[in-house]
Amino acid sequence: MAKCETLIVDSRWLIVGSREFDRRTTNHQLPAINLLKVKDTLRATVHLGFDGRVHKAYHGPNAQARFDNEVKVLRYLEEKKCPYVPRLLNADPEKLQIITTSCGSRVERIDEKRTKELFAELESQYGVRHDDPDARNITYRFSDGRFCLIDFEFATILPKNSR
Repeated sequence: MAKCETLIVDSRWLIVGSREFDRRTTNHQLPAINLLKVKDTLRATVHLGFDGRVHKAYHGPNAQARFDNEVKVLRYLEEKKCPYVPRLLNADPEKLQIITTSCGSRVERIDEKRTKELFAELESQYGVRHDDPDARNITYRFSDGRFCLIDFEFATILPKNSR
């Protein structure tokens, strides 16, 4: 886990270490010290921001294609009003980074039948095949008791006639 300096937050100001930021400052303008590393693999690094936003940076093989695909799929699912995937808040094609909303906490245990149901629902209702249908790509959102799906860099938007 990443080391994080002291954060002091009130209704208007955020203080990080000895620096002050107006609360209207967007999260991607704040120093990286505000982020907690939650995943670091050969393909991507994921941080969780102080405000719950998820910051994902792509690297390794085919990083540009994976970035482009995840952005395309998340925009498509938002257009289709899919309620159980993250919302894309920012995409920086030069840095190969995205910022999304959080979809809850990682699921520790889920049975295989329920896992298959979740990914099948995405495909049948929204026309997206995840292509990495693993429990590590399922989160649980306590606010509404909903399982959610994350990590769409390998997903496929299916042609309308194959749904």
